[in-house]
Amino acid sequence: EIIPGILPVSNFKQLQKMAAITNVKVPSWMGKMYEELDDDQTTRNLVAASIAMDMVKVLSKEGVKDFHFYTLNRAELTYAICHVLGVRPR
Repeated sequence: EIIPGILPVSNFKQLQKMAAITNVKVPSWMGKMYEELDDDQTTRNLVAASIAMDMVKVLSKEGVKDFHFYTLNRAELTYAICHVLGVRPR
């Protein structure tokens, strides 16, 4: 079974560097969402959360039941995403 990995992108410049090294194409729509946010971490986090939640919702509709979140030492962002998606500690 393949479990999709979800990376909430709070630093788009780092993503671009990683994509260049690994020869991965980043969709242009994603870059547009981060335009002019270099000095606005709060809004970048909101954009990251929104994109990650959309990805989970789309994949869930396609039958995916399990996900792996790459937190990169930003557990609070993933925690918030999971909370909004209804995944909460008991």
